[in-house]
Amino acid sequence: MNIVIVDDHPIVIEGLKIMLKNQPLFHISQTFNKGSEVLGFIKSNEVDILLLDITLPDISGIQLCEDIKKISPKTSVIMFSNRSERSIIMQCIQNGASGYLLKNVSMDELMACFKGALSGNIVFCSETKEIISKPSQQELGALPRLTKREKEILRFLAQGKTSSQIADELCLSPLTVDTHRKNLLQKFGAKNSVEIVNIALKHNIISE
Repeated sequence: MNIVIVDDHPIVIEGLKIMLKNQPLFHISQTFNKGSEVLGFIKSNEVDILLLDITLPDISGIQLCEDIKKISPKTSVIMFSNRSERSIIMQCIQNGASGYLLKNVSMDELMACFKGALSGNIVFCSETKEIISKPSQQELGALPRLTKREKEILRFLAQGKTSSQIADELCLSPLTVDTHRKNLLQKFGAKNSVEIVNIALKHNIISE
């Protein structure tokens, strides 16, 4: 079975190569550090399992999962991340993911999840199963907890400022601001900054 790995940390990719080296059923056919690179590959190559990180330098893995499934519905996309928020896990499944694994997953669980996904099942590692068994913040009527910096950036987003403008205001790099913005997108389960601001206004996290 052909496996493709998309992760921006080379050490993670190398670790997976070592783990899968002696597994005769699975072959890592290609690895990518950016989300945009995998889309072209998927169009012209058959991929059985795609192991996908959420936090990538150019696109959210949550959105990329949906894009990949549109191009190759038969590919089993398994999210592979350190993010343990229930809302993120459920959003990935809604976008077509065949499973969600945390990066501390054991080798035995990894193999079992690969086989389960190929059989058409939605798979989770044991820790992910515990997370999704608990009510989400939304179901409890609560909102995601924001750091002080995230609240600052949220207020600037509400003012219509760009990442570069926010970076100048807060003496940060634009890349740092973009990272915080991506975290806000994931915490709110939003598709863009406008949606984040609308949710924040609705729940009085920020005022107009």
